[in-house]
Amino acid sequence: MTEETLPGSGTTYDDVYLLDGVRTGFGEVNGTLRDISATDLGIAVARDVLDRAETPAEQVDMVIATNLSPSDFDSYYLPRHIGLYAGVRTEVPCILVHRLCGSGFETLAQAADYIKLGKAETALCVGTESMSRNPVAAFTHRAGFGLGQVDFRDFLWEALHDTCPDIAMGNTAENLAMKYQITRDEVDDYAYRSFGAALGATEDGFLAGEITPLESETFEREGYKPRKLKLPRKVERFAEDEHVRPTSRETLAKLRPVFGGVQTAGNSSGIVDGAAAAVVTKGTNGHAPLARIVATASVGVPPEIMGIGPAPAIRKVLDLAGLRLDDVDRFDINEAFGAQYLAVEKELGLDRDKANVNGGAIAIGHPLAATGLRCTMTVARELKRRGLKYGIGSACCGGGQGVAVLVENPEAA
Repeated sequence: MTEETLPGSGTTYDDVYLLDGVRTGFGEVNGTLRDISATDLGIAVARDVLDRAETPAEQVDMVIATNLSPSDFDSYYLPRHIGLYAGVRTEVPCILVHRLCGSGFETLAQAADYIKLGKAETALCVGTESMSRNPVAAFTHRAGFGLGQVDFRDFLWEALHDTCPDIAMGNTAENLAMKYQITRDEVDDYAYRSFGAALGATEDGFLAGEITPLESETFEREGYKPRKLKLPRKVERFAEDEHVRPTSRETLAKLRPVFGGVQTAGNSSGIVDGAAAAVVTKGTNGHAPLARIVATASVGVPPEIMGIGPAPAIRKVLDLAGLRLDDVDRFDINEAFGAQYLAVEKELGLDRDKANVNGGAIAIGHPLAATGLRCTMTVARELKRRGLKYGIGSACCGGGQGVAVLVENPEAA
């Protein structure tokens, strides 16, 4: 790294395209999707995105999947099973990547890198998460149980505590609130905006355009055991975001702080189940692409203020592309916590009218591994809808990282 180079890692691309993207509706934790494994959610979106992108499964030569928490006993095989049951050729390799809340972005970055290096021409990217099926786990009992030493814990709850700085994820947002002098009223105001924008994008049908309806079905591959995706009884079809709802400013104000400061259950990201997928290619394959991937970047930040990660990641990706903040027309920055987003906004001097205009994770929800793909496809679709040129999807990552993907609307002047 030279003296002039911003910290972090990243690169630019010339001929790499996000051909299309799709996601499930995001189901409330312990809601409609509670009994469906992340693998089966991933297979459903993988199949649908190949159809939408008019890309035969036989054309895929790399599967890049991500999933943070195991949701079934065959989770080791998740990327391989997604590829096989999506119809990808047996010879095609599959890989699982992991950058915490930035993992969905990482699938796109690695797909673009593979293509730039000449290691692939068509990649299937899938991010899938069942928060409802996070296990109650034990890591110390392989050799048996000592007297009074039974240690089963809630995997999801424990995973939200970073043992390095010994701090919960919510407290990292509280640290940012203090650092950037962000008040409870500001955070609730922003959460109210997020719910309102997501509700509007739901009512006008915009978000429905990226959602694949789920129905109970069987996934088959000749010579292998069938898999089943089964919705609850009396649910024939699922195609909605269950966390999006009319929410008054007064309701948000009544909620108690969870971490002793500004963050509440109402102004933090929703805990949801869901999956998203994209096809990334060299060239456009004759298909009208959703976006061109211009550049990707990732950076490290102090773990105790991990939520600031998008700020240096966005600076890095703009520096790589030779662009300024003002050149970007839309941002979709994951709302892990309201104060976290506001800290990024203040740090960058970001124009709020350009950011999360269709709502964000406070309203839509944050299925960890799927979020990066959701943010990127949403911002790309917004560019197309408005005839705008550049957009950035970005997120912070627990442990202290930030990631950003810069996309361009090929149809923009």
